[in-house]
Amino acid sequence: MRRAVYALWHREIIRFVRDRSRLTGSLMQPVIFWLMFSGALHGSFKPYGMDYGVYFFTGTLAMITLFTAIFSTITVIEDRKEGFLQGVLVSPVPRSAIALGKILGGSTLALGLAVIFLLLAPFTGIELELDRVLMSIGVLALLSIAVTGLGFTLAWLMDSTAGYHGIMMLFLMPMLLMSGAFFPIEDAHWLISWVRHVNPMTYGVGALRHALQGSAPGCPTFAVCMIGTVIFATAMFALGTFVVTRRSSRDAT
Repeated sequence: MRRAVYALWHREIIRFVRDRSRLTGSLMQPVIFWLMFSGALHGSFKPYGMDYGVYFFTGTLAMITLFTAIFSTITVIEDRKEGFLQGVLVSPVPRSAIALGKILGGSTLALGLAVIFLLLAPFTGIELELDRVLMSIGVLALLSIAVTGLGFTLAWLMDSTAGYHGIMMLFLMPMLLMSGAFFPIEDAHWLISWVRHVNPMTYGVGALRHALQGSAPGCPTFAVCMIGTVIFATAMFALGTFVVTRRSSRDAT
């Protein structure tokens, strides 16, 4: 099982790195978002009294993990169409190894790209201290596992890349938007304000703000955010494993 997990993990890393369009899109799209939003709102919008570029930097880190998870887990659909997935399913390898290898591969990519962007924090005015960097990396690791597990589950259940992109825009992007990554939402319409409490991304973004900036106005405490993020990561990893181990007619097509 260990070799199978490593082989699938290694395949995800090599496949992603060699695909320059995915690599560029996963990293540059959030960076462009940060440059556009922070530039357009600089001086005119100061959430909790801080520069918007500083506020949105944390949200951009969360966005990188989400976008990378989307680009990496879409390979599940491609592997099914190319026949690779069927070959793995009929092998003696435990099905749980498929979920473990795929999710760890996508999580590694998401974490790696997020850490690269994290090192740019001093250019935004955020001071990087070793303890805060380590805490941030820990939160990013949990968040990467969570969103990759969610993306993997959705991709496993989808038959087309077009359908997957549709679900992404319908489901995953609203999760990010209503997490407080882009703007404070505790004083928004009561429906959105209520949704943020059940949105697991809220706790991941909040934990990241606590870890990186030392405080997170408008977010639950660091302990609550960490508990919510751990539950999110554990639940999505378990769900991804469940959908793989459940046999269905989809496995043969």
